[in-house]
Amino acid sequence: MKTVLVSAVALIDPDGRVLLAQRPEGKSMAGLWEFPGGKVEPGETPEAALIRELHEELGIDTWESCLAPLTFASHTYDDFHLLMPLFACRKWQGIVTAQEGQQLAWVRANQLRDYPMPPADIPLIPILRDWL
Repeated sequence: MKTVLVSAVALIDPDGRVLLAQRPEGKSMAGLWEFPGGKVEPGETPEAALIRELHEELGIDTWESCLAPLTFASHTYDDFHLLMPLFACRKWQGIVTAQEGQQLAWVRANQLRDYPMPPADIPLIPILRDWL
């Protein structure tokens, strides 16, 4: 079974809310909410992938020094295994704006469970909630 490395981030605003993005129509698991991020390309570090993805998907810039490793998800789907480090980020430049037509929501940690998420993301919620 193939292992897919995906990097994700809990963007945390000054009010302590976390950003979730809804997977758009046409993608697998469309309609579910997730932490922003994306696949780590060959030769790319998880941090570099996040910096690239945040610029592409949300129109913001951040730096490796602003990405703090928090936890990770390891989940087997039907046709691949997902390994996903989750970073926390409180500092970025620019205004968070959906660049790919996705819906965005700033969510309090105790309300994260109100948003349907992919199976790999769900175990990250209590860790993030306790950390915040």
